[in-house]
Amino acid sequence: MSTEDQDDALFKALGHRVRRQLLDRLKAGPQTTGGLCEAMPQLDRCTVMQHLRVLEAAGLVVVERRGRERWNHLDALPIQALQDRWIGPYAAHAAAMLAGLKRAAEDGQPQDRDKALPG
Repeated sequence: MSTEDQDDALFKALGHRVRRQLLDRLKAGPQTTGGLCEAMPQLDRCTVMQHLRVLEAAGLVVVERRGRERWNHLDALPIQALQDRWIGPYAAHAAAMLAGLKRAAEDGQPQDRDKALPG
């Protein structure tokens, strides 16, 4: 799977509220599929399993079978990769812009766009 395909799968997985709720539950530790179903009584077992399959396809959940039980483990590495690839660089750019704006405001210097306004 290409990096772009992996990113698409990750964004798809994170794009649904139920899947984010499942990840929040798994953050506390591994859980069985049955335990996750019990924790989300508003959803039927089939729906929970479909969401878990999407999370597994995105690499966010690793499944371990123990006898008849299916244990779901959170793998946070794809989220860290998302942070490194997307969130960090965009946040750094925004922070630099805000720091420049703050400096200009504290120095009392008009911004470039203010210089362009007639008046």
